[in-house]
Formats: sequence, structure tokens, C-alpha cells
Amino acid sequence: MANQDDPHLLGEADFRNTVHSFEFWFEAVEGYLHGRPYGVSPHVAEAELTDRQRDGLITTLCNYCVGETAALDASSGMIGFAPDRRAKIFLATQVVDEGRHLEILLHRLSQLGVADPDAEIAARANRNLLTFRDRLLDFVNASDWEASVFAQNVILECLEFTVFRHHSGTADPVTAELLRGIVSDERRHMGFGENDLGRRLIGAPHTHDRLHKIKRDLDGLVLNTFVETMGELGIPPSEQPDLAGDYLGAVARLGFRT
Repeated sequence: MANQDDPHLLGEADFRNTVHSFEFWFEAVEGYLHGRPYGVSPHVAEAELTDRQRDGLITTLCNYCVGETAALDASSGMIGFAPDRRAKIFLATQVVDEGRHLEILLHRLSQLGVADPDAEIAARANRNLLTFRDRLLDFVNASDWEASVFAQNVILECLEFTVFRHHSGTADPVTAELLRGIVSDERRHMGFGENDLGRRLIGAPHTHDRLHKIKRDLDGLVLNTFVETMGELGIPPSEQPDLAGDYLGAVARLGFRT
């Protein structure tokens, strides 16, 4: 595709047509999915985990499944009230991404010996994340485009991008590789949200104020999720990355500060 390597050289309309297309999506994901069933190269070997490490990883992956299921439900629901065809097409690619993420996370749980993933997810789900999911789906059920895009493609995707990126740096080899593939998708999903809302926020102070209030309401859920995730992974406080700082910095790119 022309300008696939650098779509930023295009004008605004052509840029949006390009990066929101199935063609762009297919070429993007093919590079890091080809030859990697369930997101992992066949030559990557399992590492030996202690019982504590395995249990913490299972809990963490269960919560990743909660987030990915929320994104799958939200992005599929948003297609029906998306404002234009380009947004509908992009969300269709995101539905495929979220479905793949959920599938490979469930497959990883089975590799770790989880016989009933649904039961494990229900038992181990983070209450803050479940509340966030409910708030997101409330926006979707109300057909509130701006709030839905902000909660999903900015806040939730930023949360997942931040956690997955840091976790991939310390995880066992199999988990690390599948997370790196997911991170590549999350970056694209965040870009859609930032681009869409960035255009809407120009000259719309009332929209900014409303979304800023939504951010303040959701921040506590996000930050508490970070704290619990680091605990589940067994990372001592002195060695934990600044997930909160990374998250707040990313959201601040749209002008939403604490």
C-alpha cells in the first residue's frame, strides 16, 4: 500500500482512511503474527515456574481476560453507533484483535494447567477492574460515543498497554512473546482513540470538561488495578515500575491531567 511505511506523510483525510482500514490492519498484524500460533513462536520453550509464580501468573492472566472481554464487548457494541464508516471499519478490526487476545490468553491459561478458565476468572477477577468494565459498558449501552471511546480506546487501552509492556519485560519467555504481540495492537487502538478525541476536543471545552470528570471517576479503579497486578506478580514495591506515572502521562497527551 502506498505510504504504508509512513502514513504520517499523508493528508489528514487520507491518513485516517489508511490507518483505519482493514488493509492497514492486515499488513500491521501479519508482521508479528505470521508463524506464531497463539501468538508464540514454536521454538520458544517453557520456563520452570515456582508454585507461587504460577499462581500469580494465573491470577494476572485471568484479569487480563476480564479486560480483553470488556474491550471485545465494548468495541463490538460501538460499531452500531460509530459516527462514520471509517470508525466502523476500524472498530471491526479491533473486535478481531480483542477476540484474538482473549483466545491466546485462554490458551495460555490452559498451558498453565487451568481446566476451567471461566471458573478461575470468576474467582480471581479484580473487583476494581470489574467495576471499570461495568462503567465502560454503561457508556456503550447508552450509545455515548465520546465517553465510550475515551473509556475504552484511551483509558482501558492505556491501562493494558502500560501493564502488558512492563510485564513482558519480566515474564517467562512464552508469556512475554504473546504479550508483546498484544502490546502492538494496543498501541494502534490507543492511536485511534487519541486521533478521534483529539479532533473532537478542538474548540469543545464542554467535551473536555465532561471527559475530564469521567477520567477522575475512573482513575482510582485504574490505579488500584496497577497496585494489585504488581502484587499478583510478586514484584517487591522497591522494584515495581511506575505504572501510574506511565498511565497518567499517556492520558495527559490529550490534555487530561490530574
